[in-house]
Amino acid sequence: MPEDGGARAGVSQLRASGADAADAGGLPAVPEAAADERALTFAGAAMAAVYVPAGDKDELRLAETARWAVSDYRLPECLSLSGGSPAAHAFRTDRSLWLSPAELAAYSEGAPTPPHTEASLGALPLEADGSRLGCLVVLGGSADGFEDEQRRFLERYADAVAGLLLAAAGRSPPSPLLGPALRSLRVGSFVLVPDTGLIDADDALLELLGITPADFDGKADTLLAHALPEDMHALVSVLEPAPQAFGRRELEFRVRGPTGEMRWLRLSCRVVAGTDDRPEQVLGVVTATSVLRRGPDDVSRIQWLTAALDDATTVRDVGRVVVTALREPLGADRVALAELQGDRLMVTVLDPPQPAAWPEAWRAEWRTEWPDAPVSALPTLQLALRDGRLDLWPAGTAFEPNLAGIGNGGLAVLPLPARGRVTGVCLVGWDQPHEFAPDERSLLTATAALVGQALKRAHEHDAEQELATMLQRSLLPRRLPNLPGGTAVARYLPARRGLQVGGDWYDVIALSEDRVALVIGDVQGHSAGAATIMGQMRTAVRAYAVEGHPPDVVVSHANRLLVGMETDLFATCCYAELDLEQGNTLFVRAGHLAPLVRHPDGSTEEIEVEGGLPLGILQEAEFPMTAVELSPGTVLALVTDGLVEAAGLPLDEGMRQTRTALAAADPADLGRMADQLLGDVGRREDDVAVLLLRYDGMGTRPIRAGWVVWRLPDAVMHARRFTARTLRNWQADDVADAVLLVVSELVTNALVHTQGPVRLDLMLRGDRVRVCVGDSSPRAPAKPVIVDWESTGGRGLLLVEAMSESFGSMPVAGGKQVWSEIVLPGRAPAPTASDPGTERGGRR
Repeated sequence: MPEDGGARAGVSQLRASGADAADAGGLPAVPEAAADERALTFAGAAMAAVYVPAGDKDELRLAETARWAVSDYRLPECLSLSGGSPAAHAFRTDRSLWLSPAELAAYSEGAPTPPHTEASLGALPLEADGSRLGCLVVLGGSADGFEDEQRRFLERYADAVAGLLLAAAGRSPPSPLLGPALRSLRVGSFVLVPDTGLIDADDALLELLGITPADFDGKADTLLAHALPEDMHALVSVLEPAPQAFGRRELEFRVRGPTGEMRWLRLSCRVVAGTDDRPEQVLGVVTATSVLRRGPDDVSRIQWLTAALDDATTVRDVGRVVVTALREPLGADRVALAELQGDRLMVTVLDPPQPAAWPEAWRAEWRTEWPDAPVSALPTLQLALRDGRLDLWPAGTAFEPNLAGIGNGGLAVLPLPARGRVTGVCLVGWDQPHEFAPDERSLLTATAALVGQALKRAHEHDAEQELATMLQRSLLPRRLPNLPGGTAVARYLPARRGLQVGGDWYDVIALSEDRVALVIGDVQGHSAGAATIMGQMRTAVRAYAVEGHPPDVVVSHANRLLVGMETDLFATCCYAELDLEQGNTLFVRAGHLAPLVRHPDGSTEEIEVEGGLPLGILQEAEFPMTAVELSPGTVLALVTDGLVEAAGLPLDEGMRQTRTALAAADPADLGRMADQLLGDVGRREDDVAVLLLRYDGMGTRPIRAGWVVWRLPDAVMHARRFTARTLRNWQADDVADAVLLVVSELVTNALVHTQGPVRLDLMLRGDRVRVCVGDSSPRAPAKPVIVDWESTGGRGLLLVEAMSESFGSMPVAGGKQVWSEIVLPGRAPAPTASDPGTERGGRR
């Protein structure tokens, strides 16, 4: 075990000033760095490092290192994901790897430098919510490697690191990472001098015991006074060790909190001998106990297994608990867990995970990470699954080839029952002859029942989360459109409770080349029903917007639709239509939060948009419009209440914090700005949607001209004359013939086949002339299916299509608009749009 330098320094200070400390009634607080050093050094770690995937590259990148003991170790900056390093192996297999100094010496890649004959290594995968986030590598200085208790502590440490990485998904790993992750475990540490009874305790230990630092006098008796009397004797034996009581000690005890509640704590310590072979120091750590520890008796094992499976939410979590509960306590060499799906066994956990440790026939079925095999190919398992009974096969039993080599010294086949049927099977195998004790059958039978229920529950949980992910991906836009005068990005994060999909939605709708609509909304509730209504509302708003209706009409139509659905749910919505050429914006708000803007000078404000009732409450509700002019460089932010309101966050304070973050962010990187608005995603209780648009203004503003076509006998002639004059003014005579032909055909079609007003609009932008003819008929023009010498109708559309670079029709309010684009030779093309934004959480 490495020297605990920080702890020794702390004790020296105590021994030099013990009387003064006692008289003063308090001790200086232990620095966080010293407390971290104690805890990790006690866990056998001289150094820790975090590797994370490096973007699209096939490698792991070193994100952070920390040393808690005197060490000159160095680790590589990058490791190949497909290489043979311990970190890459743990990342690929999602299994922890513990290497003794002899085993570490066999690794030429990823080993610490300079080499050391007593260096041990642990590689722990960082996984959370089914995502592989990286690998934690810990180096120890003991020739015996990491002990079981140290491994369990480091596994909890890896889970804490993974939680911080998950909270920063889509961004750079937080820095620092290792220290905050350790402190989140609430690990208290202490150094006790038995001769004086003085103890150096950090703030985390005092918090676990319910003692404020100001009330602590540095005496061990003060800590003991908070323990229950029934546990006092065991604690005294640890804190006042006998002269020959050296080595590691472990103990669980209970304390009373300030409000009288009882809590379980776990103490692990070791006694350090002095020069006279008497106990000089007791070094230890204390942690909160969340589940029962595994004991040597069957009752304790079942209690621990019940508590551990209760915390296992996914199929992978259940598999880990099963391996921990069976392989080590029973001295087994192999554990396999498989789900029964139809007539096939889908293996979910193999320990050890290496294919070479399992039968050749299994390796032939290794399609992905784990194999799957038909039940008919495994008669022994087929019989056990049919009968639903535990089978214990002694050493020397002849199995079919597909099971040969799993348990040459003994094999236990555990069908896993759940709700009246068998959901899977667990195999426990031994290489050396294993004598099944009489009580093992009862233990394994009870274990199978618990695991079967947990596996069924976890499978339903995984299916629910898969459904949530599918709904999120299908109901939100896959990508946002390119905009000629701006850039839009969006972020969506599901709630961390219940079904992880809610009613928040957003959309960016390109209405034309120079107009775009932005919408954000929130349907009441967090359920599949809320998600369904959300999808319907998003589709309806998009349909009404594309038809060309103004913003108030779009929202009014959506309100009538929701009222007509006769659902108990209502929705809020904020709709904005932006003219990308002029910057004019029309806002409509239906019970939603007001939009925020960041001006080019960095100032922010909340736009005062006159609001209406939420959608779905009153059919005849009115939704007034508010006009705002945006200048180039302005960022428009639409958010949902999950970002700015929570149990401990009032709405006004949340809006203030969002405005502060909006002002501090760099508008040049809109994606990073959205991430900074999200802030600490771990505190969210509701799903969150953020939609940002930076209005840049159009680099080349189009030139427009319009003409109302009167229904006169010579209407087409007047339209042609207007077009010719306009093209001369634009110096676009090179395409006059083609444009005049297109105008003639489109205006003629509108006059002949429709009723009501007809309008001709011409636009020059860059190297293109756009001709638009609008009429009052919603029916799009149809090209002829068959063209022969005798047919006359529809040939004009074929001519228009032949003369145009592009040609089409789109609905507008009160009718349609048929358009054609013709390229001007020798002109500079219009500037291309900026890249579209990307999304996070529900990212596409």
